[in-house]
Amino acid sequence: MYKISRILSSVFSPILLPTYAMIVTGLGTVMHLLPQATLWIVTGVVFLLTAVMPAVSIVSLYRLGMVSGPELNERTERTIPYLTVTASYLVCGYCMQRAGAPGWRAMFFYGGALASLVSTVVNRWWKISAHAAAMGGATAMLFVILLAHQNVVSLDWWITGTILAAGAVMTARVYMQRHTLMQVLAGCANGFLCVLLPGLWF
Repeated sequence: MYKISRILSSVFSPILLPTYAMIVTGLGTVMHLLPQATLWIVTGVVFLLTAVMPAVSIVSLYRLGMVSGPELNERTERTIPYLTVTASYLVCGYCMQRAGAPGWRAMFFYGGALASLVSTVVNRWWKISAHAAAMGGATAMLFVILLAHQNVVSLDWWITGTILAAGAVMTARVYMQRHTLMQVLAGCANGFLCVLLPGLWF
């Protein structure tokens, strides 16, 4: 069970969720009308900004001895990596706006930046879950797409699968004793609300 929990935590790492989100929106929304090359370029840029850049930051901090491990299990070591993630989300949101992407797509990144910033502040006193926040944000994004009538396929299975995956990831984090039940619930609520509310506004 511990090995499965580690796999779930890795596959649904917070730094990978934005890339998954871009793939989903490229397949199931009006964005699929864009040339495939454009969609893959955008997805690649998102991957570089939200996965590679934070990963390089974390590895660099680890090699400098500023964090005890790449998994950032210590609450007090998360400030710089979280601020890096916040910055990367803001850059992605800005790039989406400049490229003329739908408002909901840009607001997904701005909402993610807000959730990351909230996590940064809360983590100064309490270890809120970033994994749960990422899953909550991904779930909220699907609801925003559905409510904005931007989907070109049924999202029933996507939403169901994402909710189940969120539950599995949150259970894994608690099982591995990385977080308590309240910490994963708070993280999920943080990600969900920070992405849903701005997304509905725009």
